[in-house]
Amino acid sequence: MMRGMPTTPLPGAPATGGATPVLRVRGLDIAFDSPGRPPVTVASGVDLDVHAGQLVALLGESGSGKTVTARAVMGIQDPAARVTATELSLGGTDLLALTEVQRRRLRGERMSMVLQDALSSLNPVLSIGDQLGEIVRVHRGLGRRAARDRAVELLDLVGIVDPAARVDDYPHQFSGGMRQRILIAMAIALEPELLIADEPTTALDVTVQAQILRLLDDLRRRLDMAVLLITHDIGVVTEVADRLAVMYRGEVVEQGDADSVFAAPRAAYTRTLLASAPHPAPPRVLGGHPVPGATDDPDRAEAPADRHETVLEATGIVRVFRTGSPLARRTVRAVDDVDLVLRRGETLAVVGESGSGKSTLARVLVGLESADAGTVAFRGVNVTRRTGARRRAPHSGIQMVFQDPYTSLDPRMRVRDVIAEPLTVTRTGSRAERHARAGDLLELVGLGRDALDRFPHQFSGGQRQRIGIARALMRDPDVLVCDEPVSALDVTIQAQVVDLLVGLQERLGVAIVFISHDLSVVRNLAHRVLVMRRGVAVETGDVEQIFDRPEHAYTRELLASIPPLTRAERGRITGSRASA
Repeated sequence: MMRGMPTTPLPGAPATGGATPVLRVRGLDIAFDSPGRPPVTVASGVDLDVHAGQLVALLGESGSGKTVTARAVMGIQDPAARVTATELSLGGTDLLALTEVQRRRLRGERMSMVLQDALSSLNPVLSIGDQLGEIVRVHRGLGRRAARDRAVELLDLVGIVDPAARVDDYPHQFSGGMRQRILIAMAIALEPELLIADEPTTALDVTVQAQILRLLDDLRRRLDMAVLLITHDIGVVTEVADRLAVMYRGEVVEQGDADSVFAAPRAAYTRTLLASAPHPAPPRVLGGHPVPGATDDPDRAEAPADRHETVLEATGIVRVFRTGSPLARRTVRAVDDVDLVLRRGETLAVVGESGSGKSTLARVLVGLESADAGTVAFRGVNVTRRTGARRRAPHSGIQMVFQDPYTSLDPRMRVRDVIAEPLTVTRTGSRAERHARAGDLLELVGLGRDALDRFPHQFSGGQRQRIGIARALMRDPDVLVCDEPVSALDVTIQAQVVDLLVGLQERLGVAIVFISHDLSVVRNLAHRVLVMRRGVAVETGDVEQIFDRPEHAYTRELLASIPPLTRAERGRITGSRASA
């Protein structure tokens, strides 16, 4: 790594006076060299300070440079990355002057990092106690017994129940939230000065996310630790951040006290980002006035004769999974006697934590999973797929939009063939007719016909999700089942996809089953809500009743875990007071 030339600080850059920060970054540039091509700059002129006991949030969309900046601080960047900076120091130690061996000693001892995907970050063949113990054995020279005792202490510190009993368990025996807690325990094992948390709550349910936020807030106060939080979730920033730095295309476009930035953002991108966060809107009324995203195009608009016509009805749905060996068979009722009714042009949101049975119910509705009991009726016709019965093709009137836009599209197929596939497999129409229809659908979802000949990897996540929606519309369905379609997307892209779904519903009269754990999105999209817990539907009602007058204790718990929308609400989850 080489030192670069001094750069002019951006407006709102960290002040140079005051106590020495734990982390001090000035003029950080990161570029990737490629043979025969110009270098690609992914971070430029980044200035950043993080003080002891302070949580600074680095906010931005995917590709903005957040994670590469954090990895450069840790010294674990890609070998192809070229890092230069005017200053990069940890507690007064010049990181750029250290050898790789010296830098490695700092990792864990004085700075550590919590990665996003807990399952892939933990060794599946080692117990949690062995993985935690290895850290203190290597860095502190403790024996096996003392290292195990320290592992138990760390698990207790991060809130793992009965840590002495769980210390010998393996990663797959813990839930996603517990694995994230274990990663945090590993990161703080040596009580570092700086903790970098890279999207630690992105894949977690709202209640588990709240638990992790409480944990981070508590640990940084108890250990007087500096925390740099990498995130694209504005709700997370609202709840815990003292300072905020906003990144866009590799540059910090704005930073300062979080209250000030939220109250009066100066950069246009910051204003766009904040405006994209889901805010409470008047409840959607079936058959009422048009909602944002609708169209007045007479060629597309449709006024269904009966907005209260039932298009999909599920009664007494049961789905049972049996796991384990024949001698230790375990039965799990993933869906347990669930009823639902969906009307034409309506959006029914199904919400709950991971493991509540939401996605299993969605797959039963579409016909990708069989039902052990109960019936699914589409326009009064029984379309239930039975356990043990011969598999039938899913009904063409019910189509699914999958969660992950990166894995749900065949990377070997061009977009025209991806979208046309539902008609290709049924040999409907000629090849030219199918491709013409694919082009029409691309325009309908906001992509041009020039996308037809490209491959999925040439599109962003949000664009791929639009392609997935176009494919689902290929057979003119009356029902779209959307399984967490925006959970993997940045907040601005989430808003675009939600607007698209609302607009399509108003244009085509399609009914939507929207599976989600993000209640902020649900409030603005759904007409009615079905709340699931451990396979059971505990409450159902219109969106206003569920959000404003919930009856079940679990529904109230879910709502209390939604990250605050304004800084005035800060502390609702963590219990901390708003910063001065």
